[in-house]
Amino acid sequence: MLFSSLEFIFAFLPLVLLGYWALAAWGSLRWQKIWLVAASLFFYAWWRPEYLGVLVGSVLVNFGVGLAISRGQWLRPKIWLVLGIVANLLLLGYFKYAVFFSGNISALTGVGFTLEQVILPLAISFYTFQQIAYLVDVYRGNVGRVNFLDYCLFVTFFPQLIAGPIVHHSEMMPQFKARPTSDERYLNVCKGLFIFSIGLFKKLAIADTFARWANAGFDAGEPLSFVDAWGTSLSYTLQLYYDFSGYTDMAIGAALLFGIKLPLNFLSPYKALSIRDFWRRWHITLSRWLRDYIYIPLGGNRAGGGRVSLNLMVTFLLGGLWHGAAWGFVLWGALHGVALVVCHFWQRLGTRLWRWAAWLLTFMFVNATWVLFRADSLADAARVYRGMLGLNGLPLGPWLGVDVLARASAVGTSIMGGVALTCVALVLAATLWLPNSVELADYNGPEPGKGRFKPTVGNALWAALAFAVSVLLLLASVGSDFLYFNF
Repeated sequence: MLFSSLEFIFAFLPLVLLGYWALAAWGSLRWQKIWLVAASLFFYAWWRPEYLGVLVGSVLVNFGVGLAISRGQWLRPKIWLVLGIVANLLLLGYFKYAVFFSGNISALTGVGFTLEQVILPLAISFYTFQQIAYLVDVYRGNVGRVNFLDYCLFVTFFPQLIAGPIVHHSEMMPQFKARPTSDERYLNVCKGLFIFSIGLFKKLAIADTFARWANAGFDAGEPLSFVDAWGTSLSYTLQLYYDFSGYTDMAIGAALLFGIKLPLNFLSPYKALSIRDFWRRWHITLSRWLRDYIYIPLGGNRAGGGRVSLNLMVTFLLGGLWHGAAWGFVLWGALHGVALVVCHFWQRLGTRLWRWAAWLLTFMFVNATWVLFRADSLADAARVYRGMLGLNGLPLGPWLGVDVLARASAVGTSIMGGVALTCVALVLAATLWLPNSVELADYNGPEPGKGRFKPTVGNALWAALAFAVSVLLLLASVGSDFLYFNF
């Protein structure tokens, strides 16, 4: 079930919310939790009921291992931790990487050993990482006594189940035990509806629009002109951001309706002035997970420069592989690792670029590497890069006396028209200059009534307009899946 679907917006979410607050009025915290777990499992099973067993089995195994770690039964806690991590990685590896590795081994060795493609269970990367973090936190003593119901709710809470944010047990479960005041509840509902409406608009009006142009360029199979190639890459850069940040806004907004505050996942990443700054703003909870559970255990920045560089490379190679079983993702992660190594040494030199130059260099790098993230193969990525580098002809031919390839010009006319290029320019400018959704809603603001966001008529009208336009778009077409469902 998609957040951007009529059944979620007008049936599932209102009914679950009504039941939750009815049980709250009854005074039964336990039944509130049971209600949310049951609703979340139904939400997950809506996609493919047969994979509900994978999720439930993962929850049961990890809860049991967590108990064994905390109690030290039969085996030492560290052994239980290793067994739990291995079990999680084997589950993820089978569904996500078995075909990839078997195909590559077969190609290298010449042995005809390949596996049939399996359907990737929805959200398996997210709930696997979340539970690995839980086991490590239990081992470190950062998690107190946990009962099975609380653990189920921690993993399956539907706003964050499918594509994050990746949350920690310690930041979630105390919120389910809290009793908000009427003022807090009212402000949470107003903020939640406001942020949800913005996220819905981001997905349906912006991301899905750019998806058509990005798909046309990546799937064309023909040489791309200079204009086409840049239009294609920039369209995907904007599509990915508005798709995933739109999902996150809807997740944050839906959770706020239940009085739950999820961690931030995006903070205007395309305004970043360095690649290090970018990763503090993009998919923040994944960056936090990679830092806390891979980079720091490897030694972090405590060792010398060479070891720090190695730690960064290993972390981002694994981060790239986490996104998908393809060489494009691995290369994408490697390039970001190299960029962070360069950024690390640059900052140690104490030299600074002009702000505009720092932004341009960072954005151009991010935009270029997203091509690897989107392309179906390295050959497709190379095709887009050739166009971006002008190897299929530049639009300066008439002035320089150079003929532009007729074939590239024809492709350019069919893919990137004036409307598309104008939309790219306007939305990119708005992305860079306007405040983001969490800033507009003062999501990290102070106590109720003391922040910038007020439940005014003006804010209500803006949210209603974004919501109405989104619903009209939804009625006029079939909404597409969120991109991060593939990861």
